[in-house]
This record gives sequence, structure tokens and C-alpha cells, in this order.
Amino acid sequence: MRTQAIALAALVVLVFTLPACGQADLSKPLEGPVPPSGAAPLATGWKAVQVVDGLEHPWSIAWLPDGQALITERPGQLRVLRADGSLDPQPIAGVPEVLNNRQGGLLDVVLHPEFGEDENRWVYLSYAHGTANANHTRIARGRLVDHGLQDVEVLFRASPDKTQGFHFGCRMVFLPDGTLLATIGEGNKMQPAQDMGTHLGKVVRIRDDGTPATDNPFHARVDALQEIYSYGHRNPQGMAIHPVTDKVYATEHGPRGGDELNLVEPGNNYGWPLATYGYHYHGPRVSEHTELPGMVDPLINWTPVIAASGLAFYTGDKFPHWTGDLFAGGLAIKQVRRIDFADDHETILGQETLEFDHRIRDVRMGPDGYLYVLTDEPNGKLLRIEPR
Repeated sequence: MRTQAIALAALVVLVFTLPACGQADLSKPLEGPVPPSGAAPLATGWKAVQVVDGLEHPWSIAWLPDGQALITERPGQLRVLRADGSLDPQPIAGVPEVLNNRQGGLLDVVLHPEFGEDENRWVYLSYAHGTANANHTRIARGRLVDHGLQDVEVLFRASPDKTQGFHFGCRMVFLPDGTLLATIGEGNKMQPAQDMGTHLGKVVRIRDDGTPATDNPFHARVDALQEIYSYGHRNPQGMAIHPVTDKVYATEHGPRGGDELNLVEPGNNYGWPLATYGYHYHGPRVSEHTELPGMVDPLINWTPVIAASGLAFYTGDKFPHWTGDLFAGGLAIKQVRRIDFADDHETILGQETLEFDHRIRDVRMGPDGYLYVLTDEPNGKLLRIEPR
């Protein structure tokens, strides 16, 4: 409760002091315990090979056991990439109606951990729903049968509705215990990220049927929503589980400065908007603080921003020196950042840059040992990273 009181008090100060803040000097990143991470050396020994194009703003990909893959397109289509690398011209039927507005649409897709076993065919989708003036993030699931989704049911609805088509979050991962983590953006509203009575600006954890996990950190608190796993997030759009430690890592967008890589743990407050390295788009600092008691510092502070989206650990055999490293997509800088982990699986040794000619929306490990990326554009592409 003391941490919550500190957060609320700091929020009041933030709201009433922001207009007096000076204009940003973006050539001088904000000082704090986590130094800014700027340009990184170029990675060598790799090349990008196009697998397929013709995707309309693709957002996520999930491989099926038969070698095919499902790819979401933001306007609302769920596409099938055949095992031979060709794109099925017919989208999957039965996909829920989505709000295709600005950053909203059909976003992430993941398979149930037991997909393909004992007739389990559950596919999970996260998406924006509603209207431009009243919308929210949803999670639904349906059974993939032939070329359509059946028995579609909405499992989770972020509360409350928000206005505008910004900051939906929407990345999902299944934990080893079978529960589902999902990121929920704060809707470009800032303050709700610290409000435990809203899902906005949170990571939530639910069972595979949509009910809250009963061991969530705030499950017993009457002033908090039961699904909340962590809070103080802005707009996390990358999330991945370490293949050895099972720890959860997430990337999230800052405003001007302050994109973050975080180690997401239950009950933690990650600071937004009370502690941040970011500036408002119109100039002043978001907050006078880059750290506060009871709030967790990021592992990486990307300033200038990379516009982080998509995150994957490399577990293949095509690049042995990449094994166990983390790869973060960058929209604004048209890059993927390789985050080099030490042999202790925790210490970050440095970063390298994989440069592209496209905005990178998603980064995924393929079942064939290669790393794949999706590009964010009207004629989006799936690219495979191969040794040069």
C-alpha cells in the first residue's frame, strides 16, 4: 500500500507540474540509472531472404505443427502460409470483427501450448474492438477446423473503453504453467497505467479459458482487477520467454526517448508515466523523474527510440553464436537489435544491429532453426534470416 500511495502522490505532482516543464533538448538524453542506448555496431554474416510478400500490414506469425503458419494482417485477415512458402489467397473464415483504426486491428496470434494434441485446435487472437471513440483490447479463441475458426469465444475484454486508436499493446505468450500473459497499452492516456482499477497500461495473466489466474499478485485486493500481473506500462508490443530461465522479457514504446526492455515479474510497477526517460511529442519532459522508490528500472533505455515491436530469443542452430540472445524489432529505425546475453542467461553484454529497408513489426523463431521477421507496410513481407 505504501508503494501505491507513493505512486498516486507522484502522479498528482506530475499532472500539475507538466505545463511548467521546459522544452526538450533532445541532443541530451535524460540522465538516470540506466544510460541511453544509442547506435549499435552492425551484425555481420547474415542476409535476409524473402519468403513471401503481399501481406497487408502483417502483425504476427504462428507456426502450425504441419509446417504451415498463421499470419495476422492488421485490417482483420488471418492468412495461411503454406508449407511450400506460398500464401493461400483465401483468408481464414470466422475471425472476430476488429476495429481497424490507426494502430488497432487484428494483432497477435498464438497457439494453445497443447495445440495438435488430443484434438486441441485452439488458436488465440488479440485485437482492437469497438469504435474510434469507444474501443478496447480483446482476446478471443477459436478452434481451427479446415479453413476456418469454430466455437469462437471472447475470453478477455480490457476495461474501460478508451477513445482513439492508439496503444493497444496486444502481445501474448503462454507461460510454462499454461496461463496466458497479454500486454495491454494505456490507450495514450498515461495516468491509467498506475490505476489498479483499470486494465490499461498493464500486463494481464489469465487461464486458457479466460478466467483470472487465482495466484495473480493482486487477486485478493478489492481495489485491483484480478487479471493484473504487472503495471506501469505504456505500450508493450514485444514479449518473449527465456528458453532456459523461463523469465519474461518485454519491450515497450516510449514517447520521444525511453523505449524500454523490461524483465516482467509479478506485482512490479514499471513506472510509466511517473518515472520515464521520455519526452512528450510536443517538447517537455513527461516526468521530472527517471526513477522512483518502488518502481523497477528498465534493463535497456533506448534513446533515441527504436519503436520496439516483436521480440524473440534465438534457439536455432544456424547461428550458434546467437544462441540464447534476444532479438527486438524496430519500426522507426528499420532494424532488429540483437541483445547479447552472457552465459549466466541474465547479464546483457551489448547490442548489435541488423539493418533492413523496412519497418520491422514482428520477430519470431521458426521451427526450422531460422529467425523470421515481418515488415509493416501495405505490401508486407515475411523475411528469413540466413547465414551469408
